[in-house]
Amino acid sequence: MPLIAALTLSACIGGGGSDRKRVAQKKPNGQKLVYASDSATRQCLADLGAARVKYNFLPEREFGGGCSALRSVQLLDIGIPVTNLGAMQCPLARNFAAWTRFAVAPAGRRILGSEVLKIETMGTYSCRNIVGSSSGKLSQHALSNAVDVSAFILADGRRVAVKGGWKDGTQSERNFLRTVHTSACKRFGIVLSPDYNSAHHDHFHFDMGKGPFCR
Repeated sequence: MPLIAALTLSACIGGGGSDRKRVAQKKPNGQKLVYASDSATRQCLADLGAARVKYNFLPEREFGGGCSALRSVQLLDIGIPVTNLGAMQCPLARNFAAWTRFAVAPAGRRILGSEVLKIETMGTYSCRNIVGSSSGKLSQHALSNAVDVSAFILADGRRVAVKGGWKDGTQSERNFLRTVHTSACKRFGIVLSPDYNSAHHDHFHFDMGKGPFCR
């Protein structure tokens, strides 16, 4: 049974199908774009299922210009509601769910003294080049392989935003943001904060591209 057909039968269980070799595609400028093999996708989906993460496995999509959403899921329930989540390659989704559960939630309780009720993001997939760079390289957002996190809503009514909070928030807010940032650096290939450049003044950028790079 083909991989996609098998996986669409269930949102939480990896399907059957014969393994295919890792596929490398090329953009017009010759940059190689490497996507997860079928076996890696099945393992990733099994990991999501074991973590009791609810998700939809999405159809394969190629949008032209090198932009795509391949081997991607949409997270539905990871324990804390998250806004604006679209297509995410499975490893990104798996690590984001783990970061939310094992870093964000406990840091909210320990540092801020409150439960994190919601995470606000600026989205995942976007067919564009890297913002703030003159390289002309395709962003990991164009491969559904990145997510931008902007704020955290607490049970006590506070909104801890990266914009303002990173540099000018209270001591506990700054500690919280730096704690979840440090944890993200252990889970994602690339992690960017307001310390990186002005294009990231209001959010954290996480992606599973070639790394590690943490700033």
